[in-house]
Amino acid sequence: MDKNQKINCTVETCKFNNCDKNLCNLEQIIVEPIVGCESKQPDESMCGSYECKCNND
Repeated sequence: MDKNQKINCTVETCKFNNCDKNLCNLEQIIVEPIVGCESKQPDESMCGSYECKCNND
């Protein structure tokens, strides 16, 4: 059974962020580890699907 999870996002510079609702517009995101970071805290990972709004060329 698929879950209908919402990805909340406050990264306003990402082109996939709906800033009005603080939601990610992508159906799925890629979460990837930060190389060399083994803190066991949230800073150990990042969104690999990020694209800057500035790159609309």
